[in-house]
Amino acid sequence: MATGGGEAAPRAEGRAFNFSQSGAGRNAAVSNFAVAGIPAPTPPPSVGLHREPVYNWQATKSSVKERFAFLFNNELLSDVRFVVGKGRQAQRIPSHKFVLAAGSAVFDAMFNGGMATTSTEIELPDVEPAAFLALLRFLYSDEVHIGPETVMTTLYTAKKYAVPALEAHCVEFLTKHLRADNAFMLLTQARLFDEPQLASLCLDTIDKSTADAVNAEGFTDIDLDTLCAVLERDTLGIRENRLFGAVVRWADAECHRQQLPLTSENKQKVLGKALSLIRFPLMTVEEFAAGPAQSGIMCDREVVNLFLHFTVNPKPRVDYIDRPRCCLRGKECSINRFQQVESRWGYSGTSDRIRFNVNRRISVVGFGLYGSIHGPTDYQVNIQIMESDRNHMLGQNDTGFSCDGTATTFRVMFKEPIEILPNVSYTACATLKGPDSHYGTKGLKKVTHESGTGTKTTFFFCSSPGNNNGTSIEDGQIPEIIFYT
Repeated sequence: MATGGGEAAPRAEGRAFNFSQSGAGRNAAVSNFAVAGIPAPTPPPSVGLHREPVYNWQATKSSVKERFAFLFNNELLSDVRFVVGKGRQAQRIPSHKFVLAAGSAVFDAMFNGGMATTSTEIELPDVEPAAFLALLRFLYSDEVHIGPETVMTTLYTAKKYAVPALEAHCVEFLTKHLRADNAFMLLTQARLFDEPQLASLCLDTIDKSTADAVNAEGFTDIDLDTLCAVLERDTLGIRENRLFGAVVRWADAECHRQQLPLTSENKQKVLGKALSLIRFPLMTVEEFAAGPAQSGIMCDREVVNLFLHFTVNPKPRVDYIDRPRCCLRGKECSINRFQQVESRWGYSGTSDRIRFNVNRRISVVGFGLYGSIHGPTDYQVNIQIMESDRNHMLGQNDTGFSCDGTATTFRVMFKEPIEILPNVSYTACATLKGPDSHYGTKGLKKVTHESGTGTKTTFFFCSSPGNNNGTSIEDGQIPEIIFYT
């Protein structure tokens, strides 16, 4: 028997595939399994294998489609057989080279190319019989019969034999049934099969329902590269300490997969680069102390540095991202309200304040502040945003930043984004402790930021009365507001 050009690959066990993400694992074979949470549809009518020729059957079929559909899985006029699957599950399926070559470039090359096979029986050990029949049914009749048990194997088979129309039906089926509890499993498969549209929809679902998604059974089955791709996102809607807990569960499962003892060292080993993508600075000191500090996954030096980061100033530099998450979309933007930089600006414990409002809803994630005129220096700073009319605190952070003595601005971030609504007055506050700094002059009352898509976000500034260190529209601190639209 000839083999039909497909390499048999190990079947995945459980609810998702355990594969290396190099090259997205395209050539891995797929075993039958139900997509989590998708109800089984009414099964299609069974198709028996026609063996006896039927006299004048052509007269009973009024269209080309009906005649080709009649030949599906039929010995009549067949000139090739496929032995599909492995061992006792293998099935012999008759077919017609002309029909297959007309519907698939892969079959065309198999039968008519320069290396065409001359065998009348071809082995396909890496293909599931039900999926191959679904492919043939589509090629013979344009009919689509897929369900939760066969959709992944059918998608694999459609890709293997280059039938994009059937691929699209499989992706549509998966998209229609996408939910938080199966998003990670489908994301793994979307990456495996190189389906960017499905992967994007899975990621959007994970963003919107992160807590439910990471608590689902399929989360612990994903591969390391998929885990890292998710942890890199700014758009996850979950507290960082809960995300850390989910990552530890994944590490436990990965140790089992690799048959490693459940030790802190092995968990750290299997997590690899994923550990550095946890945004520990976004946690409170209490959250960090109750979870990561006691997990044993982090080295002592990292734990000490993060405790110092939370509690002292000047803060030591840590190798973890401090950019907030929580459903931020699009690209980070910033505006600068000053046209010129001067020196010097002093601090005596009073907040620098400026009022602003915007024309559209945004999420503020931080400020850009000026630093020292005396060379490299560390500052301690408290930043706040208040709703001006109600004097209501919307968000604040006690933190610090290091500057290099230049007149550039330095990022100071909130731990979570702060929603800013259109046409509401807000007050931005920054209380700095440190030496004299640069400051901005020739301030603007109105600053417009235009995105690459043409969306315009306009800020309107006015001076904040009362207890103010001197910042105004014309000059002072808080030159930049960093935001997402």
